[in-house]
Amino acid sequence: MNGTQRAIEVRQLHKYFGDNEVLKGIDFHVDAGQVVCVIGPSGSGKSTLLRCVNRLEEPTSGQIFVEGVDICDDETDLDKVRSRIGMVFQQFNLFPHMTVLDNLTVAQRKVRRRSKSEAVEVARKNLAKVGLAEKENAYPAHLSGGQQQRVAIARALSMNPDMMLFDEPTSALDPELVGDVLDVMRQLAEEGMTMMVVTHEMGFAREVGDKLVFMDGGVIVEEGDPHEVLANPQHERTQRFLSKVL
Repeated sequence: MNGTQRAIEVRQLHKYFGDNEVLKGIDFHVDAGQVVCVIGPSGSGKSTLLRCVNRLEEPTSGQIFVEGVDICDDETDLDKVRSRIGMVFQQFNLFPHMTVLDNLTVAQRKVRRRSKSEAVEVARKNLAKVGLAEKENAYPAHLSGGQQQRVAIARALSMNPDMMLFDEPTSALDPELVGDVLDVMRQLAEEGMTMMVVTHEMGFAREVGDKLVFMDGGVIVEEGDPHEVLANPQHERTQRFLSKVL
């Protein structure tokens, strides 16, 4: 894909939980190779938006296109689309009874149908990428939170995704462990990975993001170049939010 193609496009997305409208007609896109950071207060709808992009949450109405495929269409092979999307959550969701290496190979073998030797080779390459080659035989309980999150990123990368979705990947970590995870994400961005990142890390958004989106109350209040939005927010609501977090 070239840089002008849309990796993700959301049109008039609405999401209700009961009577509560959490997303109120969102129009949003991520271009191929772009890093888009989504910020906003708790309850603004940013994680719901992210989870709708691979239909972990079912949209109430609207359209979502992933690499041109409408994933809300009943005819769409959702598993095929999802296989191109890596997802990293706040919690690491590693299998506690499996070693790090087994955590990285199980989906490769079951979903990608790779041989054991091929899956191990891919896993080891990605463990090295996140700086954890020496931990392949460790169990998750013996790793720090930051190490577990880097394993989770390596696991997602081992499926060879076209894009990565990050849902507040550092929010559950002790402050001194955040930097290692952000370094891995920074490296992915430098390699051209398409990324949508829900985050509270304003420094990361400023340094690495190509676009910053501020959400509040289920709508996109402001979006633009991260340096511009953070230094000179145009909307009063954005100004109030940033005055508390910067």
